[in-house]
Amino acid sequence: MRFLTGVYENSTFVGVVPPFNTNVCINLNEADEKMNGQLTMPNDLHSCIQLGEQFIEKVKEIQNWVQISVENNKYVYPLSEVRILAPITRPTKNILCVGKNYREHAIEMGSVEDIPKHIMMFTKAPTTVIGHLDFIDRHSNVTEQLDYEGELAVIIGKKGKEIKEEEAYDYVFGYTILNDITARDLQSKHKQFFLGKSLDTSCPMGPVIVVKEAIPNPEQLSIETRVNGEVRQKSNTDQMIFTIPNIIATISKGMTLEPGDIIATGTPAGVGKGFKPPRFLQTGDVIEVKIEQIGSLVNEVK
Repeated sequence: MRFLTGVYENSTFVGVVPPFNTNVCINLNEADEKMNGQLTMPNDLHSCIQLGEQFIEKVKEIQNWVQISVENNKYVYPLSEVRILAPITRPTKNILCVGKNYREHAIEMGSVEDIPKHIMMFTKAPTTVIGHLDFIDRHSNVTEQLDYEGELAVIIGKKGKEIKEEEAYDYVFGYTILNDITARDLQSKHKQFFLGKSLDTSCPMGPVIVVKEAIPNPEQLSIETRVNGEVRQKSNTDQMIFTIPNIIATISKGMTLEPGDIIATGTPAGVGKGFKPPRFLQTGDVIEVKIEQIGSLVNEVK
């Protein structure tokens, strides 16, 4: 299943891309209300995720109902006509981010000594989140070193604390793409990550959340970032230093993870700062982050 938050004819809805036609999406809210005579599921994806398996079962029923009747096709929209928002449009917490989780990226940001021995964590404010095809603010009055970082993001699906590594995937709902836009000069100036990582529009995310069952091995996915069509980052999630179970276990040792929490797992080598001379983002640049089995996240700097 591939879930999204979309807008169609000025109405926002939770959608699913059905397996019988990947060029369309089903408006789950309207179909649910028609099928059941009342709305039985929330109209935002974050709240849907909190329902756990109950949500998945409802979606299966709706997909079957839509597929067997031509009359029900009015709840099916061509993806080309839908404005796709971030799957979780306003996280209730900061986005949790892993720093320097690819060896070559750690080296390009410093040296071999910068390869972490323990997981490095920072966060991005919820106000940073934007969706597929939304514009990234250049913030020219704040930064001269705006950079990109294509990443695989994990969406938590079940509340947990002190989660064991061998049980970590039980707490995952699915995966999406995240672009950790960063103001490098603010990072250096303030000697910490938060301000440089939390400018408005600095967290493009989406376009969909793919449920974990559809990606049995998230640590064997190709990941690529292009700027204006030029490949800048090209790697595979099998190059991560710290695995997804390790990340989840480490975070949850003293902090409760909840449904809808977002964990960005780090970026490969090839960021703008890593070039000599650096190649930072400028107005008009188009960034595409592509991850195998999920899709492409595209945004333009404005």
